[in-house]
Amino acid sequence: MTFYGGALASAVLALCLAPWAAIAGEIRVKDLVEFDGVRGNDLVGYGLVVGLNGTGDGIRNAPFTEEIMSNLLERLGVNVTGEEYRPKNVAAVFVTAALPPFARTGGRIDVTVSAIGDAKSLLGGTLVMTPLNGADGEIYAVAQGTIIAGGVSAEGDAAKVVQGVPTSGTIPAGARVEREVDFDFTQMSTIRLALRSPDFTTAERIEKAINREFGKRVALMEDSGTVAVDVGSAGQRSPAHLIGRIENLEVEPATKARVVVDQRSGTIVMGEDVRISRVAVAQGNLTLRVSEAPVVVQPNPFAEGETIVVPRTQADIQADPGKGLAEVADGTSLSEVVAGLNALGVAPNDMISILKSINAAGALHAEFLVN
Repeated sequence: MTFYGGALASAVLALCLAPWAAIAGEIRVKDLVEFDGVRGNDLVGYGLVVGLNGTGDGIRNAPFTEEIMSNLLERLGVNVTGEEYRPKNVAAVFVTAALPPFARTGGRIDVTVSAIGDAKSLLGGTLVMTPLNGADGEIYAVAQGTIIAGGVSAEGDAAKVVQGVPTSGTIPAGARVEREVDFDFTQMSTIRLALRSPDFTTAERIEKAINREFGKRVALMEDSGTVAVDVGSAGQRSPAHLIGRIENLEVEPATKARVVVDQRSGTIVMGEDVRISRVAVAQGNLTLRVSEAPVVVQPNPFAEGETIVVPRTQADIQADPGKGLAEVADGTSLSEVVAGLNALGVAPNDMISILKSINAAGALHAEFLVN
């Protein structure tokens, strides 16, 4: 039996020392912001999947399945009140979808179907007509169709194999839009651009790019995450024409220096603006080994006595000599920072500990995020 302290190098899957948000050239405005009023809406519904090959809900464990099935049959004119039925080819499901912006009545959208009972698989099932409600409780779409499941399950008396997630699937274009969102985009007098990663420098650059495009002051940075554009001052026929003109403008975004660490996989990702002040680091590993070698002792032939097991344990502690204090010089670029850390010659998990200590010492000049 062996215990390891310090680095668990054998359990580390990957070490990635690469720019976290390296910017190569300029980025389109449409890839940096969300436009005010141009947004989707989440929909959800509760329905029934039929046609399963004995992989549906167990009615005793999922009574809601029996209830929705009874309601559905009664709406179709079949009276099942007081009847006992235990079908295994039906399953209760949640149906979710996203209503895209400016979706019109009669349009089609994709839906996701997920089992909520103890169904084993939705493979080959058909979703029965299911209303999809918005946050306001109104019905905006109706879903129905054959489910495409992303997994498969097979089992016997002594073994079971599951690949993927057979209890969840999709129906491409499986819902028809029945109601439009009551929103008149043409009446907006000001379009606000919401930055996905708020930053004052990036917002100012977007403001300048828009004003330069129109040759006058039509955009104003309100804060680090918002740039407002006046539709009237821009002289465009509609807000849609305004967005079509500014969304392809290119801007070089500014990003914060970040170090992102995932302790579970031993992954380290650094932004290109990360800097480290001159610092000295010492690191070593401690290994504790405990081994058991029991010895069986038997009495002499024809002698009285019994066989016993005598335990024998050997324990030792070994400390790696390490490299003593190693100096990490000032890093003026990402490559120099990486070269300085790699010079320590440690495993990824130890590198994470070293970065934590450097950050605690105030020598790491970046936002340190641990997942």
